[in-house]
Amino acid sequence: MKPAPFAYHAPERVADAAALLNEFGDEAKVLAGGQSLVPIMALRLARFEHVVDLNRVDELRGIERTNGTVRIGAMTRQADIERDPTVAEAIPLLAKATPFIGHFQIRNRGTIGGSLAHADPAAEYPAVAVALDAEFEVTNPGGTRAVPADEFFVSTFMTALDTDDVLSAIRFPVWNGRCGFAVEEVARRFGDFALTGAVCAVELDGEDKVARSAIGMFGMGSTPLRATDAEAAMAGASVIGLDLEEVGRTAAAQTDPPDDIHASATYRRSVGAVVVARALRRAIEEAQRG
Repeated sequence: MKPAPFAYHAPERVADAAALLNEFGDEAKVLAGGQSLVPIMALRLARFEHVVDLNRVDELRGIERTNGTVRIGAMTRQADIERDPTVAEAIPLLAKATPFIGHFQIRNRGTIGGSLAHADPAAEYPAVAVALDAEFEVTNPGGTRAVPADEFFVSTFMTALDTDDVLSAIRFPVWNGRCGFAVEEVARRFGDFALTGAVCAVELDGEDKVARSAIGMFGMGSTPLRATDAEAAMAGASVIGLDLEEVGRTAAAQTDPPDDIHASATYRRSVGAVVVARALRRAIEEAQRG
């Protein structure tokens, strides 16, 4: 199959891209890495009159650490994130989640902004963003605004972006102290979208009690989910004797997973509880070594 005819635009500035989106409205679509958009258009599952390619907008790339946060340009390739020492040191959860995304060919072209804006609830990056309380920089002809991660994802493939918005960067807060991070997921084959998965971060105090935790789940609803009840159950608890299986069940109980040809909702909820427990155990062990 080939895509339906469309007009191609390749701006070199964020402002120009936003202006094009403002001009064409719903008839335009942003092209980032193209790993999702191109197949969809080729199969004619969607068609657009205008495609706005962001690959020439250099200001949308780069990784910078300042004032306790790491700012990542939306057009930064997933492969660059996977290899970047700043990400590995300052946002280990993002670094650990990246190898689960497709295969290396996908990550060579795919971008962090493209994955987040696509908003697939079974994808890893949205869950990381929600778990770590990331903040999204969104630019349009009227200026730039910040959108918290928990407000960015609206539903499956739907975000808080308006038709003239460009996702320009993502800011991740840096966790300090005795911290551990882990990613666990279950998929039919490595590189497939997860049937269920969890990203976990844990900070321990000097007595091995949980000072802070973050649990993000994916493949368990129409958006990435934050397991706030499970986090509350862990707060202040000693890791010695902590029933992680029960914490996992508490996390899964907050979800409303889909029931489809790939897996039943019952299966996802059951396996999701196990996945959370495994990720938490690995994160705690890493924090104890820190």
